[in-house]
Amino acid sequence: MFPFLSRSKMSDAPEVNPAPAKTHEPHPLDALTGGAFSAATSGERASRIRDWLATQPAPEQLQEVFKELSARDKGAARAVRERLDEIRRAKGQEAIAAEWAEKAQALLAAPKLNIADALAWQRDAAKAGAPLSREPLSLLKVQVADRVKVIEDLQHRVQVQREAAVLLAQRIEVLSTKPWRDAQAALDTLRADVGRWQEQAQELTGDASWASVEARFPPLLDASRTQLLVVWDAFQAALAQAVAAADDANAPLPPVPVWADELRAARGLPTEAAATAAATAKTARAAKPKVAPEVIEKAVQTVREALATLEKETAEGHGKASAGAAAALRAVLKVHGKHIDNALEQQVHTALVAAGELEGWQRWSADQVREDLVAKAEALLNRPEGQALGGRKMQETLRSLREQWKQADQGGAPNHALWKKFDEACNAAHKVVEAWLDKIRTEAAEHKAQRLALIEEVKAWAQEHAASGDWKAINRALHQFGDRWREGGHVGEKIFAELQPLWKQALALAAAPLETAQKDSLARRHVMIDEATALGAAPALRIDAVKALQQRWQTEAQAVPLDRKHEQKLWDAFRKPIDEAFNRKTADRERATTELSARDRAVLDASKALEAANASGDAQQIRAAMQALEAALTAQKNESNQPPALAGQAPEAPENVASEAPTAPKPAARPVVAVRGDDRPGMKKDAPAAPGRGARPGDRRDGRDNRFGSERNDRGGRFGDRPAREDRGPRLGDTAFRAQREAMEHAQLALKKLAAQAHGEALTQLLTAWEKRDAALMPSAQELGAGVTASVRGAWTQALSSAPQGDASEALLRLEMAAEAPTPAEHIAARRMLQLQLLTRRNDPAPAQTWGQDAARVLASSSDAASARRLQNVLKTLLRK
Repeated sequence: MFPFLSRSKMSDAPEVNPAPAKTHEPHPLDALTGGAFSAATSGERASRIRDWLATQPAPEQLQEVFKELSARDKGAARAVRERLDEIRRAKGQEAIAAEWAEKAQALLAAPKLNIADALAWQRDAAKAGAPLSREPLSLLKVQVADRVKVIEDLQHRVQVQREAAVLLAQRIEVLSTKPWRDAQAALDTLRADVGRWQEQAQELTGDASWASVEARFPPLLDASRTQLLVVWDAFQAALAQAVAAADDANAPLPPVPVWADELRAARGLPTEAAATAAATAKTARAAKPKVAPEVIEKAVQTVREALATLEKETAEGHGKASAGAAAALRAVLKVHGKHIDNALEQQVHTALVAAGELEGWQRWSADQVREDLVAKAEALLNRPEGQALGGRKMQETLRSLREQWKQADQGGAPNHALWKKFDEACNAAHKVVEAWLDKIRTEAAEHKAQRLALIEEVKAWAQEHAASGDWKAINRALHQFGDRWREGGHVGEKIFAELQPLWKQALALAAAPLETAQKDSLARRHVMIDEATALGAAPALRIDAVKALQQRWQTEAQAVPLDRKHEQKLWDAFRKPIDEAFNRKTADRERATTELSARDRAVLDASKALEAANASGDAQQIRAAMQALEAALTAQKNESNQPPALAGQAPEAPENVASEAPTAPKPAARPVVAVRGDDRPGMKKDAPAAPGRGARPGDRRDGRDNRFGSERNDRGGRFGDRPAREDRGPRLGDTAFRAQREAMEHAQLALKKLAAQAHGEALTQLLTAWEKRDAALMPSAQELGAGVTASVRGAWTQALSSAPQGDASEALLRLEMAAEAPTPAEHIAARRMLQLQLLTRRNDPAPAQTWGQDAARVLASSSDAASARRLQNVLKTLLRK
């Protein structure tokens, strides 16, 4: 009974020992990797490999383990491959780092460092993929940056010294316009400031990095020193001469006009201004020489031409051109100014003033633009943490700001102070770009190494699976390799152009066997397509041949995968002739079975008429069309129930029909009554039924054999007293059946829509009649519906014909109770009170029975908006009942 037991426990047969399990020899690398090759599961193998990698094995050992493990478990070998890639990248980066470290040391050791060379070193090193964030390049990068910062600081200090020299010269010039005693009092302070300026200039030239300063800065410092010393020496000499002239009346006066006039006044002599005025008066008294008219005319014409040019450039807003025109006009005035009249001289003066204002306004406008750019550059690093710009966005923003600065410099004179602030802010913000570029280059180097490793892996896989015949697995592996290549990360266009041919070559080598198999499979599929075409064109469709051909196609499709789109096209070409053959067969069958009979035509015509009535929107036409459709269905049914007349024989006369015996009526169906207990014949109903069935399938509870249905039920058949199925006549065709069903559904929907529309219009007319107290506006009984009897409508008409009277609050509450409609919040307490009162009136009719009289009481009262709204809400429900 239990064949799955090999032997009985009580059997005397000797037990056969199973064959001993085959023992595997340990792998030679198992001891090295801590038992990774003998591990039972892939997870345990990967765990032991990670533990072994933590011991920092040699690269030769890593290569040997990877070669053996990749053939067994690629998941566990992935960690070894990543360690090999990391070592390979580290070696490559060490060589690059050594090369660029040597270049940086050469730059630092040179006596003269060019800032452009230093910046180019950092840019080129990052472009070459050098690890600038690691030692020693990180330290050298900081040293180069510090050296560049020192040189830039020297250049900035040169500009500061230049401005300080100008300020000292201006202080000396201002003192020359004041009394000489004030100048003598400020002499010591000036001497200390000039000495300090010279010391600072000497510190600049004595700095170790002074030789690396740009060539334009040392001449600027020398010129400032020379100019300051000339002014300072002249000031000291003039002040010493003024002090000597104050002590000795015979000493010569100083060359400073203010001091000389002051000393003349002290000596009691006329001032130089008075002497000049006397000489001018004497010259004016002298007769002026006459000037030829042609000379005056030529001078006026020349001045007017220069004046017109200046006014034109000023009006057009050309700053540089107006400055040049103003200089040309001044040159003309030096030659011909003495020959023009006062009116023309006034025009010249006005034009020169306007040109000066335009030049000043343009300079101010350019400075405003520059200050705005400086603020934007400084704000780049002061953005909130969540709004900080990324590397690429920062690079584009800095490039745009520098372009805008160039455009601002083209419209006016440059501003060195603002440029310094702007350049410092841009350089500070550019550090974000540098960090981003370093990250991009590092990632590009890693991605390149990963792609090279993937190419080598594809080559090794191609050699390993060259003789494999599992085309599905090969196709899946090739797709996985393609996905890994696409997800290998971003590399530069140059690197990608180098790697792409290698990748295509390796992938073509790996896909060559699959492409050969696909070519052979394609030929076989074309042969099967031709066979399918021949089967489909045959006059008799062979189902067995079609099934066999489809089975061959499925076997071929499962064995050799193709491109999905190509395979779908082939399948469509294979399936098309067979589908057309089946469609022809189905069409022939349907043509034979779906030819319209007389009944189908009648039903179709009635359905079309009903659809036309539905479109008209007339309820009477719709009902009439529905009755016509039902009559068409019923008429054909009645015709089908009549016995067909024999060919060539007239129907029987009515008297023959009358002489026949009447057909016995069908017996009434015996009701089935559920009875507890055993209701079988001869059994007591109060006794429980015998539990369970017989021991064998098919045995009845009473022991009688009914497995073959030999014993039938006593109630007239195997299935009891169920009446015979009603004869519904011949079955309608599919077209006629669907047409009459859709027409009936559309008719019912149209009638419902029309009924709802009529109900709404009738209710609106009723409320309008109540509002205007006009019984003539009351809708008819048909419009109100079957729920409103003639007596109720008469009561409503009488209520509308009389003057408003009575209170309808209780009637409205009864109507809301009858319609089970909500009551406004302010009347809820009254409704609860009325409900309690109705509970005590047991013999009174319910509100649902007297809603017509309650509505008449409401219509007899005066109409208002709130009552009308409440009456409309309840009549929506009550009129439909």
